[in-house]
Amino acid sequence: MKIVELKRKLCEGNNKNFVVVNQKGIDPPSLEILARDGIVGIRRAKKRNGERIPLACGGRQLNSIEDMTEEDLGFAEKVYEQVLGDDKYTFIEGVENPYSCSILINGPNDYSIAQTKEAIRDGLRAIKNTKEDKAVLPGAGSFEIACSEKLFQYARTNVSGKTKLGVHAFADALLTIPRTLAQNSGFDAQDTILKCQEAHIKDGKAYGVDTLTGEPLPAEVAMIWDNYMVKR
Repeated sequence: MKIVELKRKLCEGNNKNFVVVNQKGIDPPSLEILARDGIVGIRRAKKRNGERIPLACGGRQLNSIEDMTEEDLGFAEKVYEQVLGDDKYTFIEGVENPYSCSILINGPNDYSIAQTKEAIRDGLRAIKNTKEDKAVLPGAGSFEIACSEKLFQYARTNVSGKTKLGVHAFADALLTIPRTLAQNSGFDAQDTILKCQEAHIKDGKAYGVDTLTGEPLPAEVAMIWDNYMVKR
């Protein structure tokens, strides 16, 4: 009744409503009282959700309703339930501090779910690296092609003897990435790398592998970037 009283006090004359999220159970009579006043009661929420919801929505978790005030409440534009497969999920959207979210991954089997999970993790990690580095490098294998060419030039003029073989080996090892890109795309790896190397030497710009055509791709124009942290 205290929750109903606070709701009537704060929501009278506007189109706002109350949602109560509880970590324990809510008995049927209490649920009925809440429902009569249009209050949604969500029970048996997980402890970690109880910690995350206040972070996203504002407000705080309460152990008692005796001293409940407006400052204890959070805000969300929309709270709704949706059935996905055999399970029901409650979605909370339009929060005040959207610094965290849940990504729900659905798939026909464990393998495809794991693949999707890995792809999302990779994408988020790439964004995190970019924000930390405040820098990116041209991708599509263009960095490796340019670096390899620089090493071959260095070996011609700056080193001699067996050391030259080591520099050549390292320069050739760098080409593994563009070579793999070409092979995975179904193109002749040697032919593709030679074309990219020639384009790079001719223009002095970053040319990578176009995985659709097998032709040299100006990575900066195509907006393909790699993390500086990864290349370093």
